[in-house]
Amino acid sequence: MQPIEQTKPKWLSGMSGFTIVWLGQIISVLASMMTNFGMTLWMYKQTESATAMGLMQVAFITPFLLLSPIAGAMVDRYNRKLMMMISDLGAVLSTTAILILYVTGLLEFWHLYVAAVVNGLGNTFQWPAYSAAISTMVPKEQYSRANGMMSLVEAGPGVLAPVLAGAILALTLRGPIDSFALIMLIDLTTFFLAIGTLLIVHVPQPEKTVDGEKAEGNLWQEGLYGFRYIFERPSLLGLQMIFFFGNLFASIGFTLFAPMILARTDQNSLIFGSVQTAGAVGGIVGGILMSTWSGFKRRVNGVILGWILAGVFAASLGVVTDLPRWIVLVALFSLIVPLINTSNQALWQAKVAPDLQGRVFSARRLIAWFTQPVAPIIAGTLADYVMEPAMQTSSGLANIFGPVFGTGPGAGMGLLMFFAGLSAALVGAIGYFLPSIRNADDILPDHDELAASSAD
Repeated sequence: MQPIEQTKPKWLSGMSGFTIVWLGQIISVLASMMTNFGMTLWMYKQTESATAMGLMQVAFITPFLLLSPIAGAMVDRYNRKLMMMISDLGAVLSTTAILILYVTGLLEFWHLYVAAVVNGLGNTFQWPAYSAAISTMVPKEQYSRANGMMSLVEAGPGVLAPVLAGAILALTLRGPIDSFALIMLIDLTTFFLAIGTLLIVHVPQPEKTVDGEKAEGNLWQEGLYGFRYIFERPSLLGLQMIFFFGNLFASIGFTLFAPMILARTDQNSLIFGSVQTAGAVGGIVGGILMSTWSGFKRRVNGVILGWILAGVFAASLGVVTDLPRWIVLVALFSLIVPLINTSNQALWQAKVAPDLQGRVFSARRLIAWFTQPVAPIIAGTLADYVMEPAMQTSSGLANIFGPVFGTGPGAGMGLLMFFAGLSAALVGAIGYFLPSIRNADDILPDHDELAASSAD
């Protein structure tokens, strides 16, 4: 009789297993970006409001802010592969509901807010699960490469998504399944592909560490431990403050990016799609660069310098008013983003023990994103009721900034985006003046070095 061990399925593991999961995710995200592109155009056509579009971000991020500590503790406590699958299934449910409402002619713009809440809930579990899984699936020396590949999941599909979505939306289809509905059907299919890749790979569970045993308790206690872990380490807390304030200003600026482009171009979807594609190309180049170069040896330099450059490029996007310069600047901005995120992610993966990463990473992202529900409301309100009206006519504000930012639709949003970008750059620059942040690579020991010293 054949030994039982030989009849067990041979799961893909290591970098090859991670690559399979990565392929499933990049295809699924491509289809989701196509759906988001169509929804953005549909929403703006229905409302023509920056505030209404900003509330989509609020609906997406709110579940994360409310449930993040519990989600992080569950990622550390339970099977991480299962957590990833559950998050994908949540996206399937929300997309299916929107598709049915759209096909039956019952879809209203507030339904998209409900779908965003469901998607945000899934993301609450997905991000810490994927981030923590990298630490157990691939060796330490491959962290930056794996994170660079994950940055391609965010940027890569954006190259094709606007083009493919625009081509499908241009089709004249008869019957209940029109071009927008077809995009959502494609999206649903790719979700099941992503789930299928997870079924054939091995995602190891982390070994228990001394710190992990100290953090044991009920779900709330374990979730809150992630915050305690960060607040006890000034270098980690300082890094999070950069992301806290940087994201505040960046979110204010980029809440206005889509409506600014559409307002300045009389809702030209071709120009809007071209700018989005340029940004995606920049993100792909940045992701490929980080997958091969792995960033600065002192990873904190990638974070700080990246924020400075990204802020400057974001500010410049608010000044220019033509497609060629929008394309160049958004590509440069997107090129820098993988440097920031990959450097920061690799630093945290090296410093935090794998069995703590779910709750610590959730706490870390909650701190960084805490302003996300507020920023779109600030941006939309200022744009719709203050900046845009003030830059329409020869008012005092238009007289001062009109020669640089122009007047008319989109000018007020461009001015607001400029100041938000400069503020984000300043936040990054402050990091170089604080030793606890500047020297984070040296101050914090790697978790594997701590484990080795404990074993000795």
